[in-house]
Amino acid sequence: MPEQSTTTPTATETARYQSDLAEYERSESRAVFLLNKSELKLLGIAGVGFFLDAYDLFVINPVATMLQYRLYNGQHLPTHLEGFMKAGANIGSVIGQFAFGYAADALGRKAVYGKELMLIILATILTMTTPTGSLTPDHSLIYLAIFRILLGIGVGGDYPMSASITSDRSNLRKRGTMLAYIFSNQGWGSFMGSLMTIIVLAVYKHVMEDKGQTSKVDGVWRIVVGVSLIPAFATLYQRLTLPESTRFLASQKLKAATSAAEEGDAIAEIKRAQREEDIKMGNMTPPSEEDVKENISNNSEENAPPDTQAANKAHFSDFIEYFSEWRHAKLLIGTCMSWFLLDIAFYGINLNQNVVLQQIGYDGSEGTPWNRLFKISTGNMIITTLGFVPGYYASILTIEKLGRKWIQIQGFLVTSLFLAILAGKFTELSKPAFIVCFALLQFFFNFGANTTTYCYPAEVFPTRYRATAHGISAAAGKAGAIISALAFNILSKKIGTPAVLWIFFGCNIAGAGFTLLLPEVKGRDPDLILAEEIREAREEREKMHGLN
Repeated sequence: MPEQSTTTPTATETARYQSDLAEYERSESRAVFLLNKSELKLLGIAGVGFFLDAYDLFVINPVATMLQYRLYNGQHLPTHLEGFMKAGANIGSVIGQFAFGYAADALGRKAVYGKELMLIILATILTMTTPTGSLTPDHSLIYLAIFRILLGIGVGGDYPMSASITSDRSNLRKRGTMLAYIFSNQGWGSFMGSLMTIIVLAVYKHVMEDKGQTSKVDGVWRIVVGVSLIPAFATLYQRLTLPESTRFLASQKLKAATSAAEEGDAIAEIKRAQREEDIKMGNMTPPSEEDVKENISNNSEENAPPDTQAANKAHFSDFIEYFSEWRHAKLLIGTCMSWFLLDIAFYGINLNQNVVLQQIGYDGSEGTPWNRLFKISTGNMIITTLGFVPGYYASILTIEKLGRKWIQIQGFLVTSLFLAILAGKFTELSKPAFIVCFALLQFFFNFGANTTTYCYPAEVFPTRYRATAHGISAAAGKAGAIISALAFNILSKKIGTPAVLWIFFGCNIAGAGFTLLLPEVKGRDPDLILAEEIREAREEREKMHGLN
């Protein structure tokens, strides 16, 4: 079987692999980053998961500081328990990404979507109920960490679910833009986490500052955590009632095909599915009444009951068989390793921003407890505003022009440059120089691999393996985040922060190398590529059978 090209498709390949919407898409003059009403609705439904992801994962930094004053009289949290608490959500994420990713392919998106949000809601409520007044300080942290693991399972499940839901429904021309929009909600989640902390602290200033009731900080962190329930409840119903995508149903038909005629029908079904999703999402005008009648008569499969439509489940053995071929395995290796290496550096820095805040004078090392907490929250907002949000939107505006591969490689290389500067001049940089350097580092994390490592698995793998492969890739990333959360503080004390930054530098260089295993996915339809591979394999078998 011929080796699959890892370069941008040629005109001939495009004609073979892309759907018959290609001419329509190329002729459309509307900018890809301008979304219509249906796309904005999908963005709201799927994007809230990543808003909560960033809000819940990054808000743990100010919460940990607040717990110092509530539980340990302002002293630092025990190192091992602090690491466990910060890593808890990421540990749960690995479980959720595997479990929900596989379930979405095996049972269908509709059967699973929304369950991960229910877990997030439950875990958030349980986290807020941490009995700090009746448990010992150490046991309070353990209680909190355990329910943050449950929270992580829900957050992790949202990665493959929202990626698959979005990719299944997106127009090929703007698929990357839609995925980048979804992922950019991480930036807003982090921003809102800092903003809500500042607002709630401002409300509590009189009690904590003037009356000296520092223990009231217990109410601050519970309110900050609980605010995330508002967007969660607001989108739960829409997730639970979102219908199955026609592309997923068409991919199941391709999986069940056993003859050339059935494969041809399945390929036509995939093209019709893309057309139908484009009509639903407002990217194409509806067909004429005659076309509708013909489509109904030719598509009894789509009108079957839901249990029949998704009867052909994506079994584990089918997944293993597909990825046993090197041309497919190298894509999974590329997405997993680039995400793993990215998150070692990305979460290593963002889960331990106290080191950065110290360098820019916002670590809250002086003043009253309230002043310290307020200064830390302000510093977190500065970091988010300067680098996080602008970097995401640079990706959104350019991803369809520059391509995923270019953005990912340049992101890895440029962040390596800024990590080298920070590592080499860690104690010599002035405060303004450090802020600028760190802001640029954050910018190119997000105008780079932090965005594209999420997009790649949702675009490079066929629909019937997409959620599982995305879950595995995301879990590899969270494994890197766990390593950083548990090892950063220990390594910083043993070998120094500059040495740890040099380790991050090496991870980013390696990440650029693993990206070379991946093709450019702009305008690439993996379902039609899979259909072509199935046809070639069948012809090869028939040829061998004829020779025998």
